[in-house]
Amino acid sequence: MLVSRRAAWTLLGLILAIELGYILYPSIRVFLEGLRPSNATQLFTSWNSANVRALTNSVLVSIGSVVGSGILGTTLAYTFFRYKFPLRRTLMAVAAVPLALPPLVGVLAFLFLYGETGIVPRVLQAAFELDSVPFSFRGLPAILLVHVYSLYVYFYLFVMAALQSIDRGVMEASADLGASPTRTFWQVVFPQLRPALASASLLVFMISMASFTAPLLFAGTEQFLTLQIYNYKTNGNLGLSASASTLLTLICLVFLIILEFNNRRRLTGTSSKGIQPLPPSVTTGIRRYAFFSVSVLFLAFLLLPILTVVLISFAREGSWTVQILPAAYTAANYAKLVGDASFFEPIRNSLIMAVAATAACTVFGLFAGLLIEKTRVPMRWLIRGLAVLPFAIPGTVVAINFILTFARPSFLSAGQILVGTFWILPLAYFVRNVPIAVRAALASLESYDDRLTEASQDLGAGALTTLRRVVLPAITPGLVAGALLTFVAGLGEFVSSILLYIVDNKPISVEIWSQLRIYDFGAAAAYSVFLMLIVAGSTVVTRLVSRSDQARTAF
Repeated sequence: MLVSRRAAWTLLGLILAIELGYILYPSIRVFLEGLRPSNATQLFTSWNSANVRALTNSVLVSIGSVVGSGILGTTLAYTFFRYKFPLRRTLMAVAAVPLALPPLVGVLAFLFLYGETGIVPRVLQAAFELDSVPFSFRGLPAILLVHVYSLYVYFYLFVMAALQSIDRGVMEASADLGASPTRTFWQVVFPQLRPALASASLLVFMISMASFTAPLLFAGTEQFLTLQIYNYKTNGNLGLSASASTLLTLICLVFLIILEFNNRRRLTGTSSKGIQPLPPSVTTGIRRYAFFSVSVLFLAFLLLPILTVVLISFAREGSWTVQILPAAYTAANYAKLVGDASFFEPIRNSLIMAVAATAACTVFGLFAGLLIEKTRVPMRWLIRGLAVLPFAIPGTVVAINFILTFARPSFLSAGQILVGTFWILPLAYFVRNVPIAVRAALASLESYDDRLTEASQDLGAGALTTLRRVVLPAITPGLVAGALLTFVAGLGEFVSSILLYIVDNKPISVEIWSQLRIYDFGAAAAYSVFLMLIVAGSTVVTRLVSRSDQARTAF
């Protein structure tokens, strides 16, 4: 056995203490505060209250996000699976780009492109000589568009994975029997996609309910639950903020439970024999032209926001007011980031906090995974359940949890007040990303062959040597992938940061928001580009490390 009984019980105590102390206890504190009659009764004073409108808007936008993302992601995945056409490989390479785009950067790009003073509305106004812009994205439609752009990736990935288990030969047989492509999809393919579609729908609904950045920039006078939490907190009413947090968490928790239950159901696909037939090529006729045109439009939809941010990052301060594009360009925004210590400070803060949170999450995920997957101690189900609980806790709620819990000295904070200190944000990043690290470790350990451990110990190696020389090299690619996701999430974290940051730990995401509020669009975009470059660089380094580890393990 890799972990001795004594070590397993020690790990159980440590991991359970961390989960109870920093995940469950702060949530219970907020629940108790939020359910107080004096707070709960004020949350919904009438059917026309702001909180009723906030709940209605949150639910409606979440449902719309599921529908829009589901249609786009499923159509894209099925089209890639079913046909070969021009630009197919390019589209497949960039289809997952929104997943790696920090949320604030994506929302900022849509503001530059489609906002009231955005590029696209002004281009149309000039082209048709209109007195005012023909449209501008704001309110619920704008939030819905941003959500679809950001969240269709979950449907795309889930459905694409499910499609790989389907035998194309069955689809060819359906066509040979006279079924149309539409009938083949609905009667042959769609039934096998239902588990994947259900999981993606639950996940997208939960993420949309917890969305804060898009409502903050586009909601205008519309109310959302996450905005209500933020507004109540900034106005000093922590009681109502806790009540709104409790309501939002309960909704997300219900969907998390359903999601976990759905994930345990096995996806039953058709088994295939021999070589899968290749997807037919669309090479001639109007269908080729249609596929090519749609591909170009979708590529523009994916890449135009990123290219817009890059363009605006070179805008001189004050040079973009009523013009379609900035009137003057400069590299001064980047020079400030590199040469001015005060401008570089948010980048340094974000790197330090993201690295600290990633290291803590990776170590915690490894040992929690070992405890869950490779031991037989009781309460493993509780460890697993508490590890995924932060999925159901929106970032605004995590911030309120910490404000109520760590605003006074306690055992959990070593007798110190954590609110208003540098380390409150890395702790929040850690809690928010624990599920990613634990899931990554579990996925790696589930595929690990225990006979390697037995062989190592039969040759006289101790538990620590086996862990270091056999287990870790085998599961490193999975751990590295989890660490990358954790690092990227921490680097671009905005939702918790806006409620918890202080001057000394101001992260890059909050600095982007600050520059945007003073209308220095060039500086805000330059910070965004710098953030995207760090994310891209981290991805490349992580892949190189993973390939190196895999090659060394194979050798």
